[in-house]
Amino acid sequence: MSKVNPIIQVKDLWYAYPDGTTALKGVSLDVSRGEFLAVIGQNGSGKTTLAKHFNGLLKPTKGIVIVDGVDTRKTSTSTLATKVGYTFQNPDHQICCPTVEAEVAFGPKQLDLSEEEIRRRVDKWLGMLGLEGFRDEHPFFLNKAERQRVTVASMLAMEPEVLVVDEPTTGMDWKQSYAALDMLKSLNATGKTVIIITHNMRLVAEYARRVIVMLDGLVLIEGSVEEVFSRSDILSKAFLRPPQVTELAHKLKEFGVPPTVLNVQQMHGILGRFYEELS
Repeated sequence: MSKVNPIIQVKDLWYAYPDGTTALKGVSLDVSRGEFLAVIGQNGSGKTTLAKHFNGLLKPTKGIVIVDGVDTRKTSTSTLATKVGYTFQNPDHQICCPTVEAEVAFGPKQLDLSEEEIRRRVDKWLGMLGLEGFRDEHPFFLNKAERQRVTVASMLAMEPEVLVVDEPTTGMDWKQSYAALDMLKSLNATGKTVIIITHNMRLVAEYARRVIVMLDGLVLIEGSVEEVFSRSDILSKAFLRPPQVTELAHKLKEFGVPPTVLNVQQMHGILGRFYEELS
């Protein structure tokens, strides 16, 4: 599907792991500059494999991935890291420095920046992500949500245009999950392109603007959140279900409730109007 001003273009992408497993089978899609995209699907559907092509962690077996006009097959992963930041599902797999400050400074130091520029970036993102008070702490002394923020800060210190976050709420309670997504929403509002890989349909409904559903290495369906979550028949093929409030809307469709309801607030407003009309 062609998108306006794409920052990532994927054309007939195939990827096979060394053991022969074909994880992607001719995927084609665009990611628009500045959008908030969710990639969903069951384990093994290919979503993480796809995302790792965006910053060169994986290179196509066949096909092309273009990032901000650059062919990833001909570009180093270190160069692509300045364009696309990637955080793993487990932040502990990325943390390697003894303090939060050192962790956030690690990436910029690899770019041969001046000490002044490195300090500016570290100070900026520690402040932006509420980590200033943890500057001298060892990252592993922080809780899961805080460690996730550390990995995001270290990624942002490279000043990429695209943020890819794999399972941003794993191991978090609901309060921490909303805080993590609010942070990504705020960054998206500054113009950053945000891509999340997640199993959490409720958070997809509340934060993402577009969704790609993957199954067996293929894109099963893509579109706005409303379009995708209204197609419970297609989602079921990927063993996914829309949020419970959306499922309720489907069941109330014959009474005039639109099947595109995504959250409780929308449902409350619709039912409130129905009540006013009846009273």
